[in-house]
Amino acid sequence: MKSLRAFLDKHKPAFEKGGKYHLFRSVFTGLDSFLYVPARTTRSGCAIRDAIDLKRTMSVVVLALLPALLFGIYNVGYQHARVTGEDVAFVQQFLYGLWRVLPMIIVSYVVGLSIEFAAAQLRGHEINEGFLVSGLLIPMVMPVTAPLWMIALSTAFAVIIGKEIFGGTGMNIWNPALLARAFFFFSYPSRVSGDTVWVAGLPDGLSCATPLAEAYQGTPITPGLETMFWGLIPGSIGETSTFCILLGATLLLITGIGSWKIMLSTVIGGAGMALLLQHALPADNPYSHVTVLQHLLAGGFAFGAVFMATDPVTAAQTGPGKWIYGLLIGIIAIVIRALNPGYPEGMMLAILLMNTFAPLIDWCVVQRNVTRRIKRGRVATRA
Repeated sequence: MKSLRAFLDKHKPAFEKGGKYHLFRSVFTGLDSFLYVPARTTRSGCAIRDAIDLKRTMSVVVLALLPALLFGIYNVGYQHARVTGEDVAFVQQFLYGLWRVLPMIIVSYVVGLSIEFAAAQLRGHEINEGFLVSGLLIPMVMPVTAPLWMIALSTAFAVIIGKEIFGGTGMNIWNPALLARAFFFFSYPSRVSGDTVWVAGLPDGLSCATPLAEAYQGTPITPGLETMFWGLIPGSIGETSTFCILLGATLLLITGIGSWKIMLSTVIGGAGMALLLQHALPADNPYSHVTVLQHLLAGGFAFGAVFMATDPVTAAQTGPGKWIYGLLIGIIAIVIRALNPGYPEGMMLAILLMNTFAPLIDWCVVQRNVTRRIKRGRVATRA
């Protein structure tokens, strides 16, 4: 590591202002800060100093995503072997899944980071580590059968329209990974809906519905709760295993990266609305027979509650605001599932909608606190 540090220090002057390669200063500093802790620190003024920074935050989130990602890779191979009837070992199933998923991850990172590098160069800004998480989340919320060029186009849309146009990392209104999924869904709906898009290499004439698709069709959900909890069901790559998602949630909570208020309130809101609709929906509505646990374990509910709703940039920031924000996400997600016949999965739209209103929620909370303090001050003055 010392030799690498010496190599970077030796060539650093060439990338500084006036150097031979000064036009690529953002690229060099981005690589340097990714490999090492930045040498610059605050020297004056009021500043909060902490051991956690953007790079460490993103690294922790990536580590939290790994259990769901690794299981998702295996599940791709498992679903392929189950549907085709092939009798293959665990390693072969994992390698098949890796062969299908790895190109999606590479395309996401190459396209997204290229745009990030270009934007940093044009603005003269330094490159940050914000896309480390988004680049992994995007393929994890996609069906494994998604064509690579569609993933590239969705990633480009999310980074340019959802992020760079607002100023880059920390300035975006919507979660970039969900924006990529939304672009993919509304641009190519046949590629993300139906019974043939969730299993890689599915032979002609065979189908494999997700639990939510089964509910929408009015048929009983065939996987048991235990199977749904472990994640051996068709679905997007990283969203099927609630167990692996909970492992990631534990790491986020221990490190303080994820908000337990948002996670818990999202689950409470979803569970409460699912219980209400279970008794309020007419018998001819297929979702009237879906239990609370089936709602929480199916689709992207758990994944969205842990990794998407808790995005610190796009979520509510105030304490009470986080409770309101999470509750509304859970409620809206279940309402969309049960009442929108054309879209059985509602977590994506619920989070994007609440991303839009998160600043308003925080503003209302702050204004309420200001009003209460003014009233307390008037009472104290009169006394």
